[in-house]
Amino acid sequence: MAKSGSRQTVDVDGRRITLTNLDKVLYPETGTTKADVLRYYAEIADVMVPYTAGRPATRKRWVHGVGTPDKPGEVFYQKNLDDSTPEWVARRSIEHSSRNNDYPLVNDRATLAWLAQIAALEIHVPQWQFERTGGARNPDRLVLDLDPGEGLTLADCAAVAFLARDILSDMGLNPLPVTSGSKGIHLYAALDGSLPSDTVSSVAHELARALEADHPDLIVSDMKKSLRVGKVLIDWSQNNSAKTTIAPYSLRGRFTPTVAAPRSWEELESPTLAQLDFEEVLERVARDGDLLAPLASARTGGLEPTPDHMARFESTAEATDRLAKYRSMRDGTKTPEPVPEAVAALTSGNSFVIQEHHARRLHYDFRLEHDGVLVSWAVPKGPPLTSDENHLAVQTEDHPLEYGTFEGRIPKGEYGAGEVTIWDSGTFELEKWREDKEVIVTLSGQDDGGLGGVPRKYALIHTKRPGAENNWLIHLMDPAAKKSGSGHAPTRERAADPAPAAPERRSSITAPATPLGREIIRPMLAANGNASDIDDEHEWAFEMKWDGYRAVVYIDGGAVRLLSRNGNDLTDTFPELAGPLGKAIGATSAVLDGEIVAMDKTGRPNFHLLQSRAGLSDDEAAARSANIELMLFDLLELEGHDITGEEYDVRRAALDRTVTPTGPVQVPPEFDGDVEAAIASSLELGLEGIVAKERDSPYLPGKRSRSWIKVKHAKTQEVIVVGWRPGAGSAANAVGSLVLGIPDADGIRYAGRVGTGFTDKDRRSFLKKFASMGVDSPPVHDAPSDELTHAKWIRPELVGEVTFLQWTSTGALRHSSWRGWRPDKSPEDVVVE
Repeated sequence: MAKSGSRQTVDVDGRRITLTNLDKVLYPETGTTKADVLRYYAEIADVMVPYTAGRPATRKRWVHGVGTPDKPGEVFYQKNLDDSTPEWVARRSIEHSSRNNDYPLVNDRATLAWLAQIAALEIHVPQWQFERTGGARNPDRLVLDLDPGEGLTLADCAAVAFLARDILSDMGLNPLPVTSGSKGIHLYAALDGSLPSDTVSSVAHELARALEADHPDLIVSDMKKSLRVGKVLIDWSQNNSAKTTIAPYSLRGRFTPTVAAPRSWEELESPTLAQLDFEEVLERVARDGDLLAPLASARTGGLEPTPDHMARFESTAEATDRLAKYRSMRDGTKTPEPVPEAVAALTSGNSFVIQEHHARRLHYDFRLEHDGVLVSWAVPKGPPLTSDENHLAVQTEDHPLEYGTFEGRIPKGEYGAGEVTIWDSGTFELEKWREDKEVIVTLSGQDDGGLGGVPRKYALIHTKRPGAENNWLIHLMDPAAKKSGSGHAPTRERAADPAPAAPERRSSITAPATPLGREIIRPMLAANGNASDIDDEHEWAFEMKWDGYRAVVYIDGGAVRLLSRNGNDLTDTFPELAGPLGKAIGATSAVLDGEIVAMDKTGRPNFHLLQSRAGLSDDEAAARSANIELMLFDLLELEGHDITGEEYDVRRAALDRTVTPTGPVQVPPEFDGDVEAAIASSLELGLEGIVAKERDSPYLPGKRSRSWIKVKHAKTQEVIVVGWRPGAGSAANAVGSLVLGIPDADGIRYAGRVGTGFTDKDRRSFLKKFASMGVDSPPVHDAPSDELTHAKWIRPELVGEVTFLQWTSTGALRHSSWRGWRPDKSPEDVVVE
């Protein structure tokens, strides 16, 4: 970037910015100019924006530079936007005690360039993002600010960082260090957004107190300056929703242009550890990439566009070609419409316009800015204003951005002849953009616009019907509409929430039943696999794998039934689910697929708790503490229509529209990233694994298909219990081990024994369970002689699950451990994983 000239206008990703005083020195000690600052923020934007996007930005400005140690420059904080702010800068309002402030959202490179132009060197953001409709989300990251007191150095902060890492890792978090660019170190850890700021702040405070108690000579958690001499302060308060932290990759207003720079843990061990300046950071990012990337991936889980898609901005040719069809249909000498020769600039803006078009037939043109053009649909009935109906939307050719302000009459004889007026326009918040499949956006229009001056969330779903390849459906997902009763289906009487029943001390899973007078639908099954099975030929969605019982949910009016994979009725076993299901499902008739799980106190699935709650374990305390939840991940029927033939993306979008998560009924988000990141996230969350699903695959009831692939962290195997052997010593009057079998072509083959993973109560309860099941002959056709001598055989009717290390050469399980019974599975369901 040029360093001379008093004033010039530049184009930054399609946004025009007037730059002044480029040769002004902002850092006198190093001679760093405004042009240097602009260059840094332009080059660092790709890795910095993921940590600032969607967050209200407080700025620290040094209009006349940072000065020198003997004459520091004047600095002032700025929260509210002033009248000189460009109209295209995204913004959100926050209500303060005395007034509302409009904050900028640093969502793109152009906004960073504008901030550099006004000498906003430091950018501070909170740990939370705005919701699509303007409210504050729960925080998606925890931060600890390690600040050295008088007499201490950055090395002392690094020592405390390692101490904090141990505790955070034990909590299941993955802390990442950032040298702050000032004196200390920041530690970031990704959160799943399930906890409010107050809770996160309290946890951070307790963590700081614990470290202080263990290391009182080195650490202090109290903010009083008098207590900080010779100690490292762990500032936990920046997790408060009203507090902010310097954004990763932001410059600092120090006397040299240092940066809040992500570092590796290996670097923190170096005796020469020091803060980095902006040139060093640019070199590191070019060489090593973004060391803070796991934090960014947690923030963007479930959002679009993906990094791969955004990489398309690198291709000018692709963007330019997008207007070829538009130009071929118009003669700029005959129509007042804008007909540019090419895309004027590559943009990542978020403008929308809806135009009322009185052509041969009245319709509305729905246009969203994307990849430098306005992606367009013709909507004959206009965008729906209630959520109880879908409207047809026919995708048309992409339009130039200039069309966003077009109003006028297209002459007779020209394409689209008729009057065009703007029905509404404004900006949108993007939730998903899957090319040719699904778009979800929240529109914020004009106060007097056709949308009524309130944010409205729309989903556009590509139907992909033969002969109608351009047809989409547009659906209003407005939460307010759903709450007011104008949701996806007429309001109806719902079952009252039953009081959670005390668990019975026997299995309360009932025999197979016909649900609500209809045919049972068997759930689709995933094939076992690993990361190498997730090929590049298909697009995959990734879901977390829940450690529970598969359940198919049937809704009919106010009635609710839950059936297991093999058709057993689970409704009375888990009575706390029926009432919330009646409230969560926005349809009078539906069939859904999901998993019943028991959560422990840390919020993670616990199969032992589920066993106890289902009456399959004698652990009374566990049964009482089990927190039952239902994770819904597919929709099979809706209002009497079978949608199993639709592809995954269509079913998933319909599921999101139909279910409002309520209490124990949840719709876990799909993980939007690659398979390695999904597996890493599952490990970090302490889950069983992931399930990868081809996005264009149908739902195949009762079939196991490789269009769904499950990847587990540990080896598990479902088994048929075919017998048992008595224990020894104190366990002589109980079961010592279970004899296992696996179906094969000849019937059932021997698969070894399992003798660990039981409690003493379990061993005694097994005797009662097996009392009436004894048989004389072994159910396995290849029982070893040792088992023929010592085992007691039972009918091969019960299915269990074990973990194991490996298979032996003879097909037996080595080093197996009991996980529990699987009443949701039948012997014929058991296959070698």
